[in-house]
Amino acid sequence: MGYTQYCMKKTLLLFALLFFIAVPYLHAQELVLDTQETAKAEVLEVLQQETKTIPGTDAKDDVQTLRVKILEGLESGKEITVENDYLNLTKGEVFYLTHTKNALENRDYYSVLEPYRIPWLMFFIGLFVFCVLVFGGKQGLRGLLSLVGSFLFIFYVLLPGVLHGYPPILVAIGVSSVIIVLGSYITHGFNKTTSSAVLGMIATIFCTGLLAYIAVRVTHLSGFSSEEAVYLNFDTRGSIDFSGLLLGGILIGLLGVLYDASIGQAISVEELHHIGAHLPRRFIYTRALRIGREHIGALVNTLAIAYVGATLPLLLLFYSSSAPLLLTLNREIFATEIIRTMIGSIGLVLAVPITTLVAVWMLIPKPDEASEDAVAKEKEAVAHLEHHH
Repeated sequence: MGYTQYCMKKTLLLFALLFFIAVPYLHAQELVLDTQETAKAEVLEVLQQETKTIPGTDAKDDVQTLRVKILEGLESGKEITVENDYLNLTKGEVFYLTHTKNALENRDYYSVLEPYRIPWLMFFIGLFVFCVLVFGGKQGLRGLLSLVGSFLFIFYVLLPGVLHGYPPILVAIGVSSVIIVLGSYITHGFNKTTSSAVLGMIATIFCTGLLAYIAVRVTHLSGFSSEEAVYLNFDTRGSIDFSGLLLGGILIGLLGVLYDASIGQAISVEELHHIGAHLPRRFIYTRALRIGREHIGALVNTLAIAYVGATLPLLLLFYSSSAPLLLTLNREIFATEIIRTMIGSIGLVLAVPITTLVAVWMLIPKPDEASEDAVAKEKEAVAHLEHHH
């Protein structure tokens, strides 16, 4: 009897072992057999449309039953019926359809993924290029070439560098510097004025990068304030430094307005020197700085409003929240945008005196100390300046 029980126990243990070995393979096979395809489709008819309440909430949602025709892929030409609760579609509208085939249940699932936007996107890109070329002329063409070069460096240097594990802040500073150098010389040509603006921008980028590093560290920002960051973290298995990625984003976002401010200051110094070649460096620096202050007022407002526009849903969430004000501002999703706006604005403000100083040093020759005439003119200009202040 004891021997029989022993044999039965051994047999059960053997079956259990085989079961646990086989289950993972069966599960893996099930996952492999499930397939998902995306293809364009066209709405042939809206069969039904009604408004339903989303379960568990008071929110309303429009639900459609559509008869559609698949336009590409293996099922091209096939007509199917689709339940759509994502976006309202009309007859004749083209969209992207997701087809999921469940091998375990032997069933096909179709769902609306996205509207087909490519034709309109191409139209507005073409309209932008047309306006730049017609009203910008040769400078507009150079600006477009600079823009294309900037995107090439972002997509083929910055993004791969970050994905390969290089420090995002160092990659962002390096790519920003290259974009500044190439973009400036392509747009404005190789001359001392452009070189002074380039040096001013690079110096500002380094100062802003250091300040952004300090701000992110002392405020303990992790870089996970958005869903995209969370998904990217899982997709890259945690290999990316997201606080560094946040720093890089701040610097890249600053480039546009920084370029505008620095080029404007360098040209202001050049023009003031052309008007009064005898004027001393101090006088021209002060006058150019006066121009820059007006520019700062406009650009800081532009930068802040641009961030507000990009984060409008976040501001609505803030406005509708019943939580205390300080607690809401302390949340990372809000703190991140505040730091982004403040650091970008500080970098913009710093660009004016830095670039002006570099431009004065490079574009205006130092007066001959032995020339009594130069000394007299300098004293006269300084006295005139102090009188007006």
